[in-house]
Amino acid sequence: MRIVSVFAFGVLAGGLLAQNPSDASTPKNEKDIVATAVAAGSFQTLVAAVKAADLVGVLQGKGPFTVFAPTDEAFAKLGKEAIADLLKPENKAKLAGILTYHVVPGNLPAAKVVAATSLTTVQGASLAIVAGKDGVTVNGAKVVKTDVTASNGVIHVIDTVVLPPENIVATAAKAGKFQTLLTAATAAGLADTLANGGPFTVFAPTDEAFAKLGKDTIANLLKPENKDKLANVLKYHVVAGVVKAADVVKLKEAKTLQGGAATVKVVDGKVTIDGANVVATDIAASNGVIHVIDAVILPR
Repeated sequence: MRIVSVFAFGVLAGGLLAQNPSDASTPKNEKDIVATAVAAGSFQTLVAAVKAADLVGVLQGKGPFTVFAPTDEAFAKLGKEAIADLLKPENKAKLAGILTYHVVPGNLPAAKVVAATSLTTVQGASLAIVAGKDGVTVNGAKVVKTDVTASNGVIHVIDTVVLPPENIVATAAKAGKFQTLLTAATAAGLADTLANGGPFTVFAPTDEAFAKLGKDTIANLLKPENKDKLANVLKYHVVAGVVKAADVVKLKEAKTLQGGAATVKVVDGKVTIDGANVVATDIAASNGVIHVIDAVILPR
């Protein structure tokens, strides 16, 4: 699969994958990343954003950096109003967070990118790399050109602006299928902790998972007098630290914030947590990761 992926990435890049930046026969670009982007002519919005976020000096620095650079057309997808808002001085920090989410430390040519499943950005969160026969995506953004070399790194061109993940609560809210979980977290006084604390790994039951408990049970748990009981149930779904799916499957149990340990089983490639099926994994948040389960698990 990786051989096919590398080949597809190289074809997608118009043969640029075959170039070796360290090859003495390949002319070295003496321009830094910013100057290279300016000269390309297709990154005017990106360059304007870099200036507004006061990151020019950083990207002109020694590095090296790998930049997944959205084209002007990619930024246009955000809409004129959204771009204008991001360029406002009061949104400088937010803009810098978005831009640094497109930058990875080190010089990573296409061959190294496709060899990874995720890359940690300067912003701090990870980018998901998916390589297949149709090419490569970075957090869903399609890579349309690779290995544009600069004196202090390399640029890979993408067709969409990728946005850094929000906190666990905001990420769950945006997903639209964890309303009961979020209501319960608020009732238990845990919403602020899940939003601002961490990092955490949350095994998150969907609304359908909570529905299995029955309306009466849910209503009872949400009563103020049952706040502590509800908090214990929710904490049993939370593990300290970031435990991605690849690490979950290596566990026999997961020590929870409630104090108890949930049993992890892997049978025929399917993972369960105390009998609840894990139906989706590695939903990234700024302060952790969410794995989706199809049942509410209860502390023993």
